[in-house]
Amino acid sequence: MTGFVVLAADQQLPEDVGKAGPIGALLTVLLFIAVLLLVRSMTTHLKRVPRSFDLEDDGPRVVVPDTPAELVDPAPAPGQELLDTLRRAPRAIEGPRRDGGRPDATES
Repeated sequence: MTGFVVLAADQQLPEDVGKAGPIGALLTVLLFIAVLLLVRSMTTHLKRVPRSFDLEDDGPRVVVPDTPAELVDPAPAPGQELLDTLRRAPRAIEGPRRDGGRPDATES
């Protein structure tokens, strides 16, 4: 048994084996700080999220005109001018061709 203890004493590992070293400790601290900053950012963003995304139903909405002229001639609905412009514009998309879309086909 004494021979086994002497043999184990001769095969000791170097001093730095199994230790993290200063670079590993620095990386560990930097990762810990990054995680703390991410958690802090996440909590501030989560505080801004509403408790419910349901629409509040306060009943019918009444639009009050700003001027007396709007009582007689109401303003167009939002987006109505754009719709009118698009209706008057020429068609940007062609309809289906009779020849099936092939340039080499002749009409019969």
